[in-house]
Amino acid sequence: MKKLFDELAYQVSKTVTEKYSTSFSLGILALKPSIRPAIYAIYGYVRLADEIVDSFHDYNKASLLQRFKTETWTALEEGISLNPILQSFQDTVNNFTIDKTLIEQFLQSMKMDLQQIEYNSDLYNQYILGSAEVVGLMCLQVFVEGNKDAFNQLKPYAMKLGSAFQKVNFLRDLKDDYHVLGRAYFPNIDMKTFNNNTKLAIENEIEAEFNEALNGIKKLPPSSKFGVYLAYKYYMSLFKKIKSTPAEKIMNQRIRIPNGKKFSLAMSSYFQYKMAIL
Repeated sequence: MKKLFDELAYQVSKTVTEKYSTSFSLGILALKPSIRPAIYAIYGYVRLADEIVDSFHDYNKASLLQRFKTETWTALEEGISLNPILQSFQDTVNNFTIDKTLIEQFLQSMKMDLQQIEYNSDLYNQYILGSAEVVGLMCLQVFVEGNKDAFNQLKPYAMKLGSAFQKVNFLRDLKDDYHVLGRAYFPNIDMKTFNNNTKLAIENEIEAEFNEALNGIKKLPPSSKFGVYLAYKYYMSLFKKIKSTPAEKIMNQRIRIPNGKKFSLAMSSYFQYKMAIL
């Protein structure tokens, strides 16, 4: 039965999310049950693309990414894929009328990761748009359940939140990105001389984006507000830990938030939400 395959496809995307991200898994659990599968599908899709460019070092990444791109468009056009991740993703895109331009921008940023790029401000902004901001917009389309006016109102905030998340990821992953993958995303910065002043300038930029994004979170529908707020709180906790860590240590150690702390944040965030602080 086709229904069983669809259920399997969404279950695979959920498993991928749970395997790779405790933070997002807990955040998704805080969403209305009816929209959770779609967010799992989006996360599973972008995670698989990330794995191609970040992890499959013994294979032809460019070929794999091109195949993934081709199979994506085929799945979207035909309305089916034998790849469970692509099946749940195409179903979500088609059901929620997600703009396919967002997918193209995302895949272009993934392609950028296959090259050794010296990032200037324009390329940096292009990468963040495709790798993070458009993912936020895909999720927003699910959150507003097709309401175009709500989408347009919340679009700038979703982009700011996606951008802030990505920049925190850049700081968190600085060690592996630079020393292992040979990437340096921050523009006009010599990573050999990365210091606390440079780090502070980046942090100020992130903090401004988080502050703006929070205004948008407060305007989200009840079905998604707490889940997005929870993800925001997780990233703010990580961001605060990064801020308190010297630049030299950031360059040589990946900063993490223990799972116990994440569960504690979930409880405190829920209390704030129930007390109508949001």
